[in-house]
Amino acid sequence: MDEYTTDLFISREDASDHQQPQSQPPPTVVVDEWPHESDVSETTPSNKSPTGLRSRIANNLSKKSSIQDRLVEKLLQQVIPESSDGLTGGDDTLAPGFPSDKTATFSQRPNFNITAMSNNFRRFNARIGVVFKFQARVVRLLSWRRPTHTLSLLAVYTFVCLDPYLLTVVPLAGFLLAVFIPSFLARHPAPPSGTLSSEQSIGYSPKGPPLAPARTVKPVKELSKDFFRNMRDLQNSMDDFCVAHDSVVSTVLPITNFSNEALSSALFLALTLTTVLMTTFASLLPWRLIALVAGWGLILSGHPAIAPLLTHTHDTHVAPHEAQARSRLDAWIADDIILDSAPETREVEIFELQRASHDEWEPWLFSPSPYDPLSQPRIAGDRPRGTRFFEDVLPPDGWVWSEKKWALDLWSREWVEERIITGVEVETEGERWVYDMYDEHGASQGGVGVMDSPTTSKGKPRVPQAPTPSWEEGEDGAGRRGEWRRRRWVRLVKRRATTSSA
Repeated sequence: MDEYTTDLFISREDASDHQQPQSQPPPTVVVDEWPHESDVSETTPSNKSPTGLRSRIANNLSKKSSIQDRLVEKLLQQVIPESSDGLTGGDDTLAPGFPSDKTATFSQRPNFNITAMSNNFRRFNARIGVVFKFQARVVRLLSWRRPTHTLSLLAVYTFVCLDPYLLTVVPLAGFLLAVFIPSFLARHPAPPSGTLSSEQSIGYSPKGPPLAPARTVKPVKELSKDFFRNMRDLQNSMDDFCVAHDSVVSTVLPITNFSNEALSSALFLALTLTTVLMTTFASLLPWRLIALVAGWGLILSGHPAIAPLLTHTHDTHVAPHEAQARSRLDAWIADDIILDSAPETREVEIFELQRASHDEWEPWLFSPSPYDPLSQPRIAGDRPRGTRFFEDVLPPDGWVWSEKKWALDLWSREWVEERIITGVEVETEGERWVYDMYDEHGASQGGVGVMDSPTTSKGKPRVPQAPTPSWEEGEDGAGRRGEWRRRRWVRLVKRRATTSSA
């Protein structure tokens, strides 16, 4: 275990020193990039060694490539606008719902820059080796390269499953074994073997002052073997992420995004029932035993002797019946899952307004509001809003017409009562117009049946007159009416299907 945990957080430069030299040196590669100032100072060796000559050639080429970087940067500044999302600093507003206190933090971030991008990539690649090394050790641990290490992991996992409170101890113990003890052993190394007699070499003793410098994690040098190894691992990691992302999109999304609405509805129903059952019976399940068996089964499935057996069993007994199981599932979904075939429909309305002009009614416009005597636009003296032609009336956004023609609402009394409209006369026969009531006091002052305001022109309260009914029922042509009349037209609309935008 000491050999395994000692080099857990050591850079690859230190690890490569213990490896045997290969029969053929790696090929020399020149990177056409502009190195960072701090990185140049680290990668410039003495002029007498062949490595120094290679570094000087790379530095000269990088100086020439800096002109190319600057030209590309100037070109991008001309092509990409400053206000493009994700390319500028903090001038752009953040997404809706983002905390306002984060705006100042993001406003201090630098803009997109080719040179900064190149420098950051080189710095990142020089320091990412510890992550890939940890990933390689995890893969080695789970793939049974060293069975004793894997069995030790299973033993720790078993204790945690049997006593979940040990889960708080595992990170602390791992930090002690993987960080502090290897760091102390690096400062207080054991004496080399063979330097003492058998009587004197009684074991390791930590006594005495530190004999070696502290071990640190240093970035690998550019143009070194570890640098290109990190680039290789980073390239493969990006490919693995793309493959995993595409696999999730091709397998999980089709059954969850309701592209196949029947299948997604069946899955939604199954998850709903499972949620209800788990809410009731989750406390009765032996979760420790389930976690123990699942963990052991998952790790044992990667054993070199068990993995081929599982693959053979799947190909022999499971794969031949997958098509039959899928056909039964599709048949059950087709028989038991009933979907709404008709789209949602709603009723929309429009009011036809006409105005009195020399004992005749002049068609005025079609408005979404009835423009009744006590409406806000009427009191404010605003003109009604709408369109003059029936053909210009459009359905609401996201809806289409479900019927070919408009229908006259014959129940004019109902929509007047629903809106609590007063000061009007309702026509229950004929064309179902709703007229403004004629106001004799307003007509004597030059108005045409306009309702009086509650105050006089001098600002004094008006003397109340005899109460009049809020609305009256009348027939066509009976009595004198006010200035406006309106009637209601209705039409059905249905939801419009939207197409996916690429």
